[in-house]
Amino acid sequence: MGSRLNLLWPNLSQGERGRALIARALMPEPDLLLLDEPATGLDLAAREQLLTSLDDLRAQDPDRASILVTHHLEEIPSTTTHAVLVREGVIVAQGPVSEVLTTADISHCFDHSITISKNHGRWVAQTRIPEPVS
Repeated sequence: MGSRLNLLWPNLSQGERGRALIARALMPEPDLLLLDEPATGLDLAAREQLLTSLDDLRAQDPDRASILVTHHLEEIPSTTTHAVLVREGVIVAQGPVSEVLTTADISHCFDHSITISKNHGRWVAQTRIPEPVS
C-alpha cells in the first residue's frame, strides 16, 4: 500500500480498500484476524492477489489465527485448515477442511446438488450435472 499512501479513500479501488482495511487491522498485531466476505466486489485479479496475500500472511505468522467468512469456496485460501458449514443458523459440519468441504456436506448445506473438487490447493464448486439417461 506504500505507493497509495497519498491517495484519498474514494480514489482507491475496491481491492486497495480491502488491503488497506486488512493492513489497518494488522497494525496492533492481533492474535486473531476476522475477515467477513473480504473478496466481495473484487475482480478476478484483485481476488487472487488478496488470497495470495492471506496465504503469505499465514506463512509469515503461522501463530496468528484467522477466521474467514464466505459463501464462495473458491475464495478460501489454500492455507485454510478447518471449516464450519452453517445452514439457517445451525452448524451442519465442522472440522478439518478436507473432511468438511465435501460434495455431500456442501450439497446439503446449500440444498443444491454441488460437486466439490480441489485444484492446485484451492476449492472448486460446480452444479452437479446428472448423467445422461440412455
